[in-house]
Amino acid sequence: MIAIRSADEIELIRESGRLVAGALDLALELVRPGASTGSLDRELEDYIRSHGGTPEFRGFHGYPAATCTSVNEEVVHGIPGSRALAAGDIVGIDVGVRKSGYVADAARTFAVGEVGPAKDRLMRVTESALDRGLAAVHEGVYLSDVSHEIQSVVEAGGYSVVRALAGHGVGRELHEPPEIPNYGAPGFGPILRTGMVLAVEPMVNEGGPAIETLADGWTVVTADRRLSAHFEHTIVVTTNGSDVLTTGAKERLPDGAGRDNRECVGD
Repeated sequence: MIAIRSADEIELIRESGRLVAGALDLALELVRPGASTGSLDRELEDYIRSHGGTPEFRGFHGYPAATCTSVNEEVVHGIPGSRALAAGDIVGIDVGVRKSGYVADAARTFAVGEVGPAKDRLMRVTESALDRGLAAVHEGVYLSDVSHEIQSVVEAGGYSVVRALAGHGVGRELHEPPEIPNYGAPGFGPILRTGMVLAVEPMVNEGGPAIETLADGWTVVTADRRLSAHFEHTIVVTTNGSDVLTTGAKERLPDGAGRDNRECVGD
């Protein structure tokens, strides 16, 4: 069953979401050539804990870090460590926070210094797919309507949706029903109701949709080793749309500048 959250519960999830967004805004300032993924992880964990939250990923099914940092061909679940980011890399950073018993989850893909037009376009199309998916959310629509919107944007851009992984419900736990694929025909699956809290997260590959998991048991990479990008928000379904609970102030642009998150990517 898909949980319907009360107004009080939604505000507690929003509180966790503010910490998630704050951590990702901090990542905007920290992601630069020469920074190690391990140093990013430590800084973001310190930020989360200093604001009264706990990193939900640490210890989740044995995961060994506070965040996931996935570079270039890594799709998701990259383990932070000694790897130094290089100019021209892209890095997806996924953050989950628990505070006051409730969880929020979001991710952004950042450019490391200057990146070329191919990487820039992949990131912009992926975030636009998330935006279009969220724009389809409101009470009474089918969950697959959201999935279909995401797939349509991705494939119109010439990319592939990862099919073996999906978004999910979130709230009391990190992963709750429903599973939210990023592809599919419209008009199927659960009907969305006000108060459902969802983590919508397109994972988009430059090449084919196939993925593999590395020997560390966590890091998921593209099977063809081409690039991948990942954007995610935790949202609550409302009567007329959705309310994003993990909104941040800034995002990473190719030139390293920040901008207000309310601007539409791909304009």
